[in-house]
Amino acid sequence: MNEIQEQVKAIKQSFRLLMDGKTAQSMRDKGVNYKLNWGASLPMLREKAEELRTLNAQRSTLYQLSIALWKEDVRECKILATMLMPADEILPEVVDIWMEQMPSQELAEQASFNLFQHLPYAPQKAYEWMASDKELYQLCGFLVLTRLFMNKQEPNERGINEYIDQLEAALQSPSLAVRKAAMQSVQRFADLGLLYERLAQSVLKRQGMSL
Repeated sequence: MNEIQEQVKAIKQSFRLLMDGKTAQSMRDKGVNYKLNWGASLPMLREKAEELRTLNAQRSTLYQLSIALWKEDVRECKILATMLMPADEILPEVVDIWMEQMPSQELAEQASFNLFQHLPYAPQKAYEWMASDKELYQLCGFLVLTRLFMNKQEPNERGINEYIDQLEAALQSPSLAVRKAAMQSVQRFADLGLLYERLAQSVLKRQGMSL
């Protein structure tokens, strides 16, 4: 067994100490199914990620560890993978594989916050996902755009037009999570300046909504 596999084994064993049975059962009741789910809290997992970063100073090791953790059908392993993966190391093709394998809304939210918003090619992926017909893809697209708008990254004219088109569709989505993410994104879009605010108000007015 190599060093990475040893670490993964030790990490999985450590989850027993973080176990929260009530949380794990609540997730199962909501249809969130993993082979293993210890119900560990996000603050506990962030602490674990910090500990692992200290142990694995080399970025190449963190990359390999993240890839190995993602392959495990364990909730905590997958969340840790999104926390540990160096954003400038992961290739678009690998991100595509992770998206195809995305098992839950919680993980989509964690991946968007921990990793996807920091990708060097985050805007391209966000616009691609936003236009998908898959709920979790759309969710990630709008969540990433929300973070980019918060960081004052302004879209170009083509990006604005594309965003407005997809936003109108998303605000009518049957998925509550997608509607909420779209609404959060348009609020941050409006914060970019007066032009953006007017565009946002115009879209929302057509939907019978307001900022």
